[in-house]
Amino acid sequence: MTSISPLSNVVEKGLKGNHENKKEENLIKISEIKNLLIIQIVQYKSSTISIEDISIDNLNLKNEPLTVASNSNTRILWNGPKNWLLVSTKKNLIKNISEIFNENDFAITDLSHSRAIIELEGSEAIEVIKKGCPFNFNTLEKNNSINSTYNGITFTVDMISDNPCKIRLFALRSFGESLYHSITDASLEFGFKSS
Repeated sequence: MTSISPLSNVVEKGLKGNHENKKEENLIKISEIKNLLIIQIVQYKSSTISIEDISIDNLNLKNEPLTVASNSNTRILWNGPKNWLLVSTKKNLIKNISEIFNENDFAITDLSHSRAIIELEGSEAIEVIKKGCPFNFNTLEKNNSINSTYNGITFTVDMISDNPCKIRLFALRSFGESLYHSITDASLEFGFKSS
């Protein structure tokens, strides 16, 4: 089955906004991230399994707000109490996940085709997010994630790196186009390169 990206008809590549007389490395880079495995893992309240004993791609689940466990291929975002979002370039992890998590203790949902992912990179990326989200981004650090809203659109923020600043935004596929337009509108003042 061929996957059609949520933003395939929306993204216009090139330089936009206030980019004149600026070096390209000083512009915000906005791109759609495609072909990732996205799995929601929820532990049932009745489950007595200890999550400390569970490892996926050599990463343990953490039940601490804002935390992200990561390696070069996989990121596990804390999404709420006993609720995680696994994002990976390793599509074959779905087989391991099915074997690791007992269906009597966990609900496993493949969200890979139901999310739009927008990545922002650059020194002004946080300023763009601040324009539409009420969260205090001055406290967000590398390997933190939050759930919030951006101009009324529910989304998840994953802080991949803080030097250089790189942020991934996850939204429902049906809101991907609206989120993309909101993000690019907020980026015009700084200038951005869309790819």
